Amino acid sequence: MLRGAKAHTLSDPQKAPAPTDKNAEYAKKKANFVTRTIWTVLMIGTFFAAMFMGHIYIIAIVTAVQVVSFKEVIAIASVPSRIRQLRTTKSLNWYWLATAMYFLYGETVIYYFKHIVLVDKVLLPLATHHRFISFILYTIGFVFFVTSLQAGHYKFQFTQFAWTHMALYLIVVQAHFIMNNVFEGMIWFFLPASLVITNDIFAYICGITFGRTQLIKISPKKTVEGFVGAWIMTVVWGFVMTNILTRSKYFICPVTDLGANFFTGLDCDPNPVFVPTTYKMPDFVFLPPGWNLSITMSPMQIHTMNFATFASLIAPFGGFFASGLKRTFKIKDFGDSIPGHGGMTDRMDCQFIMGMFAYMYYHSFIAMHKASLGSVMELAITGLTPDEQIELVRNMARYLGNQAILGEEVLSCLDAVIPARR
Repeated sequence: MLRGAKAHTLSDPQKAPAPTDKNAEYAKKKANFVTRTIWTVLMIGTFFAAMFMGHIYIIAIVTAVQVVSFKEVIAIASVPSRIRQLRTTKSLNWYWLATAMYFLYGETVIYYFKHIVLVDKVLLPLATHHRFISFILYTIGFVFFVTSLQAGHYKFQFTQFAWTHMALYLIVVQAHFIMNNVFEGMIWFFLPASLVITNDIFAYICGITFGRTQLIKISPKKTVEGFVGAWIMTVVWGFVMTNILTRSKYFICPVTDLGANFFTGLDCDPNPVFVPTTYKMPDFVFLPPGWNLSITMSPMQIHTMNFATFASLIAPFGGFFASGLKRTFKIKDFGDSIPGHGGMTDRMDCQFIMGMFAYMYYHSFIAMHKASLGSVMELAITGLTPDEQIELVRNMARYLGNQAILGEEVLSCLDAVIPARR
């Protein structure tokens, strides 16, 4: 997996490079630039196409990124000769990944689709015992790992065990929060991702334009001026982008229909954080009488400043961490999954921590905690006896009848059916 190693030939240090060498180097750089540009356009096009086609396509992309990144990180710590001798090690790595994804995906599906899962005869047992099943699956892998230990390979096998679990936490678990952001509303996925990309672009532009002071030794090309300049531009970008995204319910509404897309849209009562509010400035002594300064914007634009600040000042340390990891293993990139760009992990190192921050921030300061259909059904199915469930149905039917939502014929049918089942 070691990349970037080049064969060197002895030559006279005073001798200038031959014209043919210059031409070959220029041709190589030009080919790399063309490849990089093509794949950049392709990735951007695929991303926006998936986002407009619907949430399920974005989830598929997140899953693919998750698996490829895990594969790249696992590979850099693997010794090919040892892996060939210990085939169970490689199989166990993928088993841990499958177990972790089963647990995390199951948690997501149960949380967001209780109203579907809990009324299905097949899915109900899997949902109610999901965590126990996940624990048993992990235990099976743990027992299999212990029984596969071989003399002379203990250090390598335990190193792989620890490395795999680190990769599961840094990649799979954090990617899980990104997926949950998609279900909460497309804005919680797109906005954080765009802030990281914007910050990376302006850090480069500001760095090469007026960067002078080195920021951190582990990444010598990063400058303080680029760091600060990118922060300012990222805040501006976030403020403007939030104003645009909050105008579309497709972006701000939680997922209620996985078949929805940008053109069919979604419908919901917007979270108050997306509703424009007029903020009046306090009266200052230097203002003439009767003057009053005010600004109208959504509270989300204020929150976006916090998102942009994290994307600018904290998320880049995910990239610095990745740089340190690559230097440890003496590699240039994590892999070659994306031609011209290196590995998938090289492009996602800052996105993982940013996605996790977006999830934590949303649920701490923005999410509206109210009863949902799924939570009420879960409480009724798991907390009430069959007789109490029947009584609940009868009382709900009576309430809906009193509200003129259900007709008398429906109530008569319920009165005829329910007693017979009791």
